[in-house]
Formats: sequence, C-alpha cells, structure tokens
Amino acid sequence: MRFAVIMAGGSGTRLWPMSTRLRPKQLLRFIGGQSLLSIAVGRLRDLIEPAGVYICTSASYADQVLTELAILPAKQIIGEPMGRDTANAVALTAAILARIQPDSAMAVLTADHIIEPMDVFQNCLREGFETVARYPDYLVTFGIKPTYPATGYGYVEQGEALGSDTEAFRVRAFKEKPVESLARDYVQSGRFFWNSGMFVWNTRTILKELQKHLPESYAGVSRIAAAWGTADFTRVLRDIYPTLRKISIDYAVLEKAPHVAMIPMPVNWLDVGNWNSVAATVPADAAGNRAIGCDIVGLDSTGVLAVSEAPHLVAAIGLRDMVIIHTPAATLVCPADKTERIKELVAQIQKQYPDRYT
Repeated sequence: MRFAVIMAGGSGTRLWPMSTRLRPKQLLRFIGGQSLLSIAVGRLRDLIEPAGVYICTSASYADQVLTELAILPAKQIIGEPMGRDTANAVALTAAILARIQPDSAMAVLTADHIIEPMDVFQNCLREGFETVARYPDYLVTFGIKPTYPATGYGYVEQGEALGSDTEAFRVRAFKEKPVESLARDYVQSGRFFWNSGMFVWNTRTILKELQKHLPESYAGVSRIAAAWGTADFTRVLRDIYPTLRKISIDYAVLEKAPHVAMIPMPVNWLDVGNWNSVAATVPADAAGNRAIGCDIVGLDSTGVLAVSEAPHLVAAIGLRDMVIIHTPAATLVCPADKTERIKELVAQIQKQYPDRYT
C-alpha cells in the first residue's frame, strides 16, 4: 500500500500577524482562497487514495485540520504533543503506518509549498514509489533545480545514475545552507539541487535506518505505535514523544544512510515562508502593487503588498517595496527587504505582550 504523510506542524512565525501560535500558516486561506494544507492534499488527487493520506501536525491544530480537510477522518490526523523536528515526526508516522500495513511505502511531503505543474509533481512522486519498489534499500529524496544561488536552502549533490530502470541518481552529498559565493558555485556546477524536504521510502527501510542512527527515538515511537488504535494511545504519546531528542531527518538519517537517491523534480517550487514569497503568488496591478483580501490605492507607490483578513482599503502615498498586513489584532508595516526580521519582531512582542498578539 502507498501512503502519503503531509508534515504540517510549524506555526510560520515569519507570516505574522496572520499566522500565530493558535492559527498556523498552513491553514490560512490566502492562496486563491485556499489554504496551503488543502492545496497540498489536492496535489495527491488521483495518486493516493484518501484512506492513505495522513497529516502530521501539532495536537493543538488537530481540530482546525479536521475542519479544513473534511474528507479525512480523525484517525488520519496524527497530533504531536510537542514539536520534536522532522526525524521524530517521520519516525512516529512510519511506525504507525508500518503497524497498519507492514509492507508499505510512504511519501513524506510538505504543507508550505506551491508546486506547479501538478502533473509533473505527480509523475515524480509516482517514479519515487516505483523506485523504492525496485530498490527497497534506498531512501529517495526529490531535488529542485535551483534558479538562483539561494542561501536559505540546503542542497543535494547528484551522483551517478541509480540504474537504467529509474530516473533516480545516487546522492553524493548533502550540503547545508551555504554562503552566497558557495551557493553560486553549486548552481554553476549543474550538479546541485535544492533539497525539497520531500521523500519516498519503504516504512521498513526508514525504520531500520532510524533504529541504527537514532535508536532512542526508534524505541520511543515503537512503544507509541504499539498503542495505536487503543484507548491508551494519547496517554502513551504524551508521555513519550516530548522526551525524544529534537533533530531533523537530514541530520539524523539521510546524511548517514548508505543508500540514498535523488529524483530531479522539474517544477516551479515556491517555499511560502515569508511575505515576499506570498507576494509572488499574486499578480501585480498596473502600478506594481499586490493585494490579498483587500483593495489598494496608491499615489507614487509601487511594490506594495497589502493583505487583510477582512474587506479593507489600504491607501499608500510614496511607498516603495513595502509589506502591509492587517488583522483585527495587529497591523504590520515593513520594508520588503526586512521581512526576515519578523521572527525577531515577534519575539520582542512576546516579551512585551505575553500571549496577547502572537
């Protein structure tokens, strides 16, 4: 059986003030009236049956996820009592899916990307499943051809072809977020791809690698999975999961595993991680301004992104490359080239107004 697990646990601090601890970015309906999570589930249509789609999210978001995804039952929403990074989210879901269907493969997907065209994405994912069926010892990741020397993404170095019956290549190395000069070298070489954070593997294979490289987490999630479907599951999950070491799947397993392959994914891939990336999803008006959920009128203004939760007019005079985000609780005004400091700003707000605006 083929499963797909969508990771949807982050809060998205850089999309404050719309995204908060109580309302994460993946549930905000600001992409054509849809949430990032619903878009991610929609990409699986006709590829993975609804019974095979699972969501791994924060337990505090589970009810909102159920409301957003009416096609999924509650048992397919796995709520983490505390975020312990991707290695433990993968371990937990793999252990549960292996208990449901021991001879299974799973895709690990993200809930914070725009990926187009959908048919190319689906063809690559299908190839991933077929590759692990032929090469069951391999962990498969997907690489995005870089369009510029990004310093905010990890990179995957392509090695030789895995075989004549697959489009996958062996992975030569994983590289962490580089400085700009090194990122430029990566792009010019043609051998490096952005690490998409999406994977396909057999549940038994990833669990074997977790047992080898992260034995404490493997032991913990095995105990949790043993309680799956029983009245004790929530208690066992709450007791054990927060004790697991916080670490990413890349550090814990992929950089150490002996058999890792990459399938190039030739898509338009947008990581919706800040307001500038949100702006890229909206066409500009004649003046170069963009609006979501509101109207914008500007005098001598261009490059303004205006977003509002309720019908609203944003009026601007003499602005260049600004972000204006309005909610009933807070309004953000920020130069577009300073949006990476929003996380820092949120930390300051939390100190000054604990639990009030964030």
